[in-house]
Amino acid sequence: MLKEFKEFALKGNIMDLAIGVIIGGAFQSIVNSLVNDIIMPLINIFTGKVDFSDLMFTIGNSSIKYGTFISAVINFLIVAFSLFIVIRYINRLNRKIEEAKKQETLSKLAIKRKIINKKSEDVEEVFEEPSTKLCPYCLSEIPYHATRCGHCTSKLKEEK
Repeated sequence: MLKEFKEFALKGNIMDLAIGVIIGGAFQSIVNSLVNDIIMPLINIFTGKVDFSDLMFTIGNSSIKYGTFISAVINFLIVAFSLFIVIRYINRLNRKIEEAKKQETLSKLAIKRKIINKKSEDVEEVFEEPSTKLCPYCLSEIPYHATRCGHCTSKLKEEK
């Protein structure tokens, strides 16, 4: 059982999560400082030096500190916006990587076709097998080598 726990704890995903939590905690203190030391004083200039942390109302013996809640909402919005920017950037990089892989694959296919054409100089046209065909029963497009239609489940005749 101890061995299994060690394997679980030392897996890459768990370690990545732990590092993310630590960095998140450090990032939270930066955001708190940004809100409390920069943004709130700027807001206070425009609102007549109202300190949000002091805003509260009392019901009986309980005090409702809605000013602290406002600060927490601003903290959340800053963190959420920061994460949005980072994830947006990562998604752009992933799209560029996928496009580069697709272009590389297409260029490799083009090179293979040129080699095939050079080897068969006496043949004018290189035959390429189609990738799809129509089901004769429901007329849906299906893979060329399919033996049964995925739409109407009809059994197809073998083509020779």
